[in-house]
Amino acid sequence: MLMAIDVGNTNIVFGLLEGERMVGSFRLATDPTRTADELGLLGCQYFHQFGLEPKAVTESIIVSVVPQVMPALTQGITRYFGKKPIVVDVDVFPKLDYEGDERLGPDRSVACVAAMEKYGKPVIMLDFGTATTMDAVNEQGVYLGGCILTGVRTSVNALFQQAAMLPQIDLQLPETVLGMTTVSQIQAGLIMGHIGSAEYLIRRAKKETGFGDRAKVVATGGLAQLIADNTDLIDVVDHDLIIDGLRILARQYRESQKD
Repeated sequence: MLMAIDVGNTNIVFGLLEGERMVGSFRLATDPTRTADELGLLGCQYFHQFGLEPKAVTESIIVSVVPQVMPALTQGITRYFGKKPIVVDVDVFPKLDYEGDERLGPDRSVACVAAMEKYGKPVIMLDFGTATTMDAVNEQGVYLGGCILTGVRTSVNALFQQAAMLPQIDLQLPETVLGMTTVSQIQAGLIMGHIGSAEYLIRRAKKETGFGDRAKVVATGGLAQLIADNTDLIDVVDHDLIIDGLRILARQYRESQKD
């Protein structure tokens, strides 16, 4: 069994895979203060909940955008699951033709690898998480660039923290853009505004790249479904995109060790 781990700014997502089949998944809050023992024991508890044994793990792979978590996480996985994890951009590097001055974030590189294998090329990926990111890859597998904007939840939290009179809200789409309550107005502005932003960015990316309708537009992340349900510019929502990318990279790593 492969344990694929995606360490994001908000959550650590664990995907348990037998071949290409997901047999379980769970998430922990990203907390740099957790010790190796806490992370290892929490992981074991979730395994038992699925009726699985930690010793069933034959390999593990991690992609992370939170370096502070990595020492405790890698130690916890090694100690409690008996396998030293493969780390993206340390042990294995996504096969992506990238010519920028800075390395692309490892989670975004993994998403690109998965999107190309699962949906073909050219492809445009959007990840609706703590930040919303967009990336484009052409027919030759060359990374053409991307953009980053503040995620919906991050915007909600910032608004709540900076404006004492505003209430916390649920992230759900209101019926109209012109609300009659403070809550509905915030929902309309943040959620409908984010949908509008996504549509503009997709159209602009298609125009700049010349992809037109040839590109598959793939969305992932916690709010992907909410956004995709309210626009016809997103072709597919794939919540397992990064976990699948880790599965692909683990396979490539195994093959490279045979050479």
